[in-house]
Amino acid sequence: MYDFTDADAWDGPYKVVECKKALSPSKLPDIDYALNPYGGCAHGCVYCYAPEVTHSSWNEWRIVRVKSNVAERLGKELSYVDGVIGIGTTTDPYQYAESRFRLTEQCLHILKEKDCRVHIHTKSDLILRDVDLIQEMKSTVGITVTNIDDRASKITEPGAPLPSRRFLALKNLSEAGIDTYALVGPVLNLLEGRERDFVDAVLSTGTKKIYIDSLNSRPLLSERLSKMNIVGSSAALEKIRRLASKDGLWVYDVFNRF
Repeated sequence: MYDFTDADAWDGPYKVVECKKALSPSKLPDIDYALNPYGGCAHGCVYCYAPEVTHSSWNEWRIVRVKSNVAERLGKELSYVDGVIGIGTTTDPYQYAESRFRLTEQCLHILKEKDCRVHIHTKSDLILRDVDLIQEMKSTVGITVTNIDDRASKITEPGAPLPSRRFLALKNLSEAGIDTYALVGPVLNLLEGRERDFVDAVLSTGTKKIYIDSLNSRPLLSERLSKMNIVGSSAALEKIRRLASKDGLWVYDVFNRF
């Protein structure tokens, strides 16, 4: 069960809520249902469009909503669904709150017992805690990495693990025989001139696939990024696509496969 007292594991702002449903239909490619054990996200990525999509303020979004009954609801709903379940389609299932509340881990145990297919999205190396569990499942794992510069990441993704840790996580997952890919989304101008180094970093993990995505611009998001001189970069995206393809990686667009 979730723990209200173990602040040593994580002591960020949160509130406990109950969800009416654990699963919702998904329109993402290769994913039939979405499962998000948490609402909101403490990563604080400056390019995140989720607050505007969910009609939340930036400050509200960074307060993690702990769905205390999500595992119980999931167990009941699995009798009525079939297909691939995407874990972390709106928010990160392995953000640091998971180290305390372990809702994602609880859900994985239920999904494994039901022999479900899962597709996990994260930008956290905390996922390595569950590598043995995921290894025994029909699973695909995508690790989001938007930069190779740890210093730049501290500015654009202040609450997330550093890129170096994510690349290492991707390597460990790949070596464990898990189907993996690197998700470069969004591709920002911070990658311009560093595309070769970035693709080399992806290749070093042993993954065979790279997913790319452009910036999903929204009014408040654009205003926030313009103050930081950060924009989406179609030039960097196309160069990464070209280099990755040349080096033998399977390249996919997040929404339209190539």
